[in-house]
Amino acid sequence: MKVIVIGAGVLGVSVARQLAVGGEEVLLVDQSGAGTGTTATTFAWTNSSRKHDPDYHRLNLAGMREHAELAGQLPGAQSYFPSGALQWADAANEEWLADNVARLQSLGYPARWVTPAEATRIAGDLRVPGTITSCAHFPSEGYVLPELFMTNLLADAEQHGARLAFGEVVAIHDRADGVSVTLAGGEVVKGDRAVLAAGRWTRQLAAGAGIDIPMVTDTGRGSQPVGLLGYARTPALDLRCVIHTPGLNLRPATGGQTVLQALDLNRDVDPANPPSAGGTLARTLAERFSALLPEPGPAPEIDLRIGIRSLPADGHSIAGYASDRSRIYCLVSHSGITLAPILGRLAAGEITTDQEQDLLRPFRPTRFTGAQRAAAQVDQRATALGEQ
Repeated sequence: MKVIVIGAGVLGVSVARQLAVGGEEVLLVDQSGAGTGTTATTFAWTNSSRKHDPDYHRLNLAGMREHAELAGQLPGAQSYFPSGALQWADAANEEWLADNVARLQSLGYPARWVTPAEATRIAGDLRVPGTITSCAHFPSEGYVLPELFMTNLLADAEQHGARLAFGEVVAIHDRADGVSVTLAGGEVVKGDRAVLAAGRWTRQLAAGAGIDIPMVTDTGRGSQPVGLLGYARTPALDLRCVIHTPGLNLRPATGGQTVLQALDLNRDVDPANPPSAGGTLARTLAERFSALLPEPGPAPEIDLRIGIRSLPADGHSIAGYASDRSRIYCLVSHSGITLAPILGRLAAGEITTDQEQDLLRPFRPTRFTGAQRAAAQVDQRATALGEQ
């Protein structure tokens, strides 16, 4: 079987690798290169901490387990770190944290209370401010280094025979005898199946093929898919896990760098007018970061990146064919980093065997047909950036 995978983000490369490992002929097509879209601007926290829908929670749990399995199969340097995560609360949000810990413990999700002193030991080079009233530890969570993860995934996919081609896909045609994909230069590529994993560009490409994939597509100032990340080059820290504080989320990056995220600042982010390194948003990130450092020092040096997420209308992943007769498999997720390994394996299994995977049954694109589409609402709890 020849499968054309459209989009070389983390989902596209994951399913391409699984198909190639299974012996299928795989062509991976991307307009700008592997991992250069949303995958390059993600907080990359692996978790099922705030997934309230039971089916979505189970899928994310499976994604966390799959990361551990996949880590032993990929070439290259370590890119997945089961480091655990900390959440710190102050008086304003301690009740929310207590409720979430109790909810997760009732589900059997590892969560425990720790003292500020223990939180400091777990975190590494950070201090717990005096305003923090409670600390929770989630030992099964972790993070990914996206660039390295993508390099390793793609290398393994190519090792098993997958090919990466550069080109802008402008049309997909679903035919009785297979699929054809048209590129901007006029070239037409034919295959037996296509996987549409084009992230935030999915809705437009799907519509051209007569497929309705409802997504949140507004990318204006403060819109829901838009988020800001800071990459602190200095000071170099020995940060040992993902940390969520009332004003700032942090995770380790390569070379002692730290990825910073302040969800409340997203409302002031405009992709058409990106914030400058010396602007208000950058200064606010630097001030909040400095307040957590163990010792005073020069102002941190922070680079900014804007991310635009692929967000299905109801906040939950989309995985499956558009209809019983379709040969186009749609794959979209707001939780791409956590779910890529499991979605890649399960989607590849459905494509090659036509056997339905139970974990994916609630996430078919067909759930949006008819009256259900009009009723689709984004679950604010499930889709806040930084909670992917």
